Amino acid sequence: MEHRHLGRTGLRVSRIGLGTLTWGRSAEGPDESEAAEQLKTFWEAGGTLVDTADVYGGGEAEYLLGQLIGGLVPRRDLVIATKSGSVRAADRRVDGSRGHLLAALDDSLARLGTDHVDLWQVHAFDPATPLEETLQALDLAVSSGRARYAGVVGFSGWQLAKSATWQLAAPGVRTRLASAQMEYSLLQRGVEREVLPAALDLGVGLLPSSPLGRGVLTGKYRDGATPAGSRGASPTMAGFVEPYLEETASGIVDAVATAAQGLAVTPLQVALAWIRDRPGVVAPIVGARTSAQLSEALSVEPLTLPEEICRALDDVSAPVHRYPDHDWSTL
Repeated sequence: MEHRHLGRTGLRVSRIGLGTLTWGRSAEGPDESEAAEQLKTFWEAGGTLVDTADVYGGGEAEYLLGQLIGGLVPRRDLVIATKSGSVRAADRRVDGSRGHLLAALDDSLARLGTDHVDLWQVHAFDPATPLEETLQALDLAVSSGRARYAGVVGFSGWQLAKSATWQLAAPGVRTRLASAQMEYSLLQRGVEREVLPAALDLGVGLLPSSPLGRGVLTGKYRDGATPAGSRGASPTMAGFVEPYLEETASGIVDAVATAAQGLAVTPLQVALAWIRDRPGVVAPIVGARTSAQLSEALSVEPLTLPEEICRALDDVSAPVHRYPDHDWSTL
């Protein structure tokens, strides 16, 4: 698998990442043996970037990954990325304080069974904590050796630009942001308004989450179908899929299916190749229920979409960008 630099850093990662959002969830996610098979399949295909978080499965995703590192796959062959900052408290959903973040990182390292993570990400912007305090936690994590690189997740355009600029203001003292993880797919191109331009300008690599439109771009939900075992059929995950089952999304899914038929590939491969090769994208993060699903995603490696197919998909999925995103004189 081809590798790419993560933003304007020396860290290289596989251009497809393995996501573990559903690991540790007994109903929706893979069990230990299936997770092991996925990790082995990913590693054997040349994959290195494995993305997790301290809240995935209530910490079980990190723990499960930690059990597989070393014995199944050499630690040195993986780029382990985790996240801290999301909390499940009655009075708050995000805690970006320095104390919470560093304590959460220590807990993550214990579950993962390693002395460092390769990429540590702030899971969400915390408006109740001064931004410089949140960012100082990244600096402390890197300077102490507990993290090698740092990134953010779910930051808006101005939040990303402010954070990245703050870090760049003291080179050698503050840790530059390597990455921003955001939902991005043919069904969700909102990052192209401000987040992506900021990332490109500041040298921050984009890690798209849900690159298959929460599974909808595979075509499995076409014509009102809800396959057994899919997220759409899960009581806890159906609401996650539902926003992308409306009429506009259906037209985009149909276009992807038409392109796939013409290229003699699958809709999954078309949708994943499109997002993988977008400007600024480093590595889409792909989650799978089975190793067979993961293998299909990894089979996209040799596929490059023809320019005319890319233009057609760009057109059919184009978001509406008006003032102030476009020059006012053209409106």
